[in-house]
Amino acid sequence: MTTVEIIFLAVYFSLLSVLGVYGSHRYRMAFLYYRHKFKLPTPNGTLKALPRVTIQLPIFNEMYVVERLVESVCRIDYPRELLEIQVLDDSTDETCGIARACVERHRQKGHDIVYIHRVNRQGFKAGALENGLKLATGEYVAVFDADFVPSPDFLMRTVPFFADAKVGMVQVRWGHLNREFSILTQAQSIFLDGHFIIEHTARNRAGCFFNFNGTAGIWRRSTISDAGGWQHDTLTEDLDLSYRAQLKGWQFVFLPEVISPAEVPVDMNAFKSQQHRWAKGSIQTAKKLLPTILKSDLPLLVKREAFFHLTNNMAYLLMVLLSLLMPISMVVRFQHGLYGTLFLDLPFFITATASVCVFYVAAQRERGATGWERFKYLPFLMSLGIGLAINNAKAVGEALLNQQSGFARTPKTGAEGKSVKAPVKKSYRGSKTLMPVVELLFAAYFTGALWFAIDARIYTSVPFIVLFQAGFLYVGMSSLLQGFVSRVKVAESTPAVSSTEEQPRQAA
Repeated sequence: MTTVEIIFLAVYFSLLSVLGVYGSHRYRMAFLYYRHKFKLPTPNGTLKALPRVTIQLPIFNEMYVVERLVESVCRIDYPRELLEIQVLDDSTDETCGIARACVERHRQKGHDIVYIHRVNRQGFKAGALENGLKLATGEYVAVFDADFVPSPDFLMRTVPFFADAKVGMVQVRWGHLNREFSILTQAQSIFLDGHFIIEHTARNRAGCFFNFNGTAGIWRRSTISDAGGWQHDTLTEDLDLSYRAQLKGWQFVFLPEVISPAEVPVDMNAFKSQQHRWAKGSIQTAKKLLPTILKSDLPLLVKREAFFHLTNNMAYLLMVLLSLLMPISMVVRFQHGLYGTLFLDLPFFITATASVCVFYVAAQRERGATGWERFKYLPFLMSLGIGLAINNAKAVGEALLNQQSGFARTPKTGAEGKSVKAPVKKSYRGSKTLMPVVELLFAAYFTGALWFAIDARIYTSVPFIVLFQAGFLYVGMSSLLQGFVSRVKVAESTPAVSSTEEQPRQAA
């Protein structure tokens, strides 16, 4: 073998090793979960009286869900004289009128609810929350995004934990209003179940840092101030504030038994936009806070978990590099008669893929899924995770290179169960990019690798090549086809207008 080929294989196995480490971290999460599963959180003490609470509802162009959100929040069981509701609207479309009318309707029913509209989006969601706090009267502040439908007992089950003066935030688990909508929403729901049921529970009960998820949680107002307030130098202001608050010594509580249902994206492009924001924001937060965390006198367990938590999305960048090298590595070793060395890949791939299986099967088991339901989506989950690698690697690269971008909202359609209530405007679907073309090129690349593996009878590589091929093909094709379908639906749902009518509409 030439020196170049040796270096090439060394890089390839180095990537496999690092990805194996990140993959094995899921085993640790599952271990910590089962180790601390029965450490049920209970309020430490009793509040002398119920405190005043402000609920903030940050929205931006949410015409399909804003009424559902406000109505569900107004049904929350809490003394009206102690509850203030702020609708923080940065919208630029019909949402403004819908939200304002909805607020007025509920205000006339006796609710202490206000409509606050900003003429600019400075700081995006963080800026809206920060602006709302200037006018808020509550001692505690709950936040719900537009796609959530909180249960009436949300406050009565979370507020008692603030009897402990050290508790700064209480987070509840997300549910999924449209889990059954499609295989994509099923997969997203399982991903989120793993994050909340396993990761959040494991981190919180093991004494490690975990994060407020931007919604379905309640803060002690003084905690926000003490930690430096809402800041908008990252795309994950919730993760950033969470770590700053816990560095200050505040304790967080996670309540997996309290569920706040929400809508997951039904559109692949919307899902990718959401994933891009989360991946980029987590790396931005890692760059901002990880040096401080590692230099602190926190226990090693906390530092180690913070490192894996904040840098986990780096694995996507490594996955893209591995995707480029894997077929070439197979060809190089086959040409040099090193067929047997292909078995060296198996421990690394098994570490990564089996950990996914263990992690998400455990999450579904704890959710209450039985039998085949726990397992049937696993191959799709693994392929989808691989298919997202290019999209998320781009986000990681932008964060590492300090490329700034706006807060891209995740479009909501009002989907519940298996249906969407009304035809959805084009602007409420995920934006299209050239990313699907790149994903389909990767799919074609792995199709060639699959043909070579079968022709050369390298059957041990076939299952893993198929996972990569299917993942890139599904994500790329879904992005393109959903864009096409959305154009058709918009065309069908838009009334025809004459040329004389069209010009004033465009001018408006």
